[in-house]
Amino acid sequence: MESGGLLMQWKSKGKGKDSESREFTGFLEKGVHIEGTLEASGVFRIDAQMKGNLLSSHSLILGEGARVEGQIEGNHVVIAGKFDGVIFAKGRVEIQAKGVVTGEIHTPCLMIEPGGIFDGRCHMLAASESTKPLTIPIRASQQS
Repeated sequence: MESGGLLMQWKSKGKGKDSESREFTGFLEKGVHIEGTLEASGVFRIDAQMKGNLLSSHSLILGEGARVEGQIEGNHVVIAGKFDGVIFAKGRVEIQAKGVVTGEIHTPCLMIEPGGIFDGRCHMLAASESTKPLTIPIRASQQS
């Protein structure tokens, strides 16, 4: 985001084991209502009300104030607010203690913290093609 020729960046200190800082490409605060498709190229946080599609090749964070209805496509999806719809995650989906998800989740990894709510269907997918089982044909040796 540019303002008067200056590049604005937001940093958030991570919590827990991986406490390195991460840069947000953007965020939507409480009080914002948006309808449509939102595409982000990096870590994006939403605490607003939204109806539509959220797309990111990186991380999407729905904060405690978020009320989102629609579809999410991302790598790492964190839900601390309310979401109703379909989530497609290549990495993992985390439902935090105050998070509520209603709908479908397609992901190779789902984490639900105590207190988190999930009401719907989950489709566990392989993380990549390399994780598919490998079948090796074995030929019986013929003795003459």
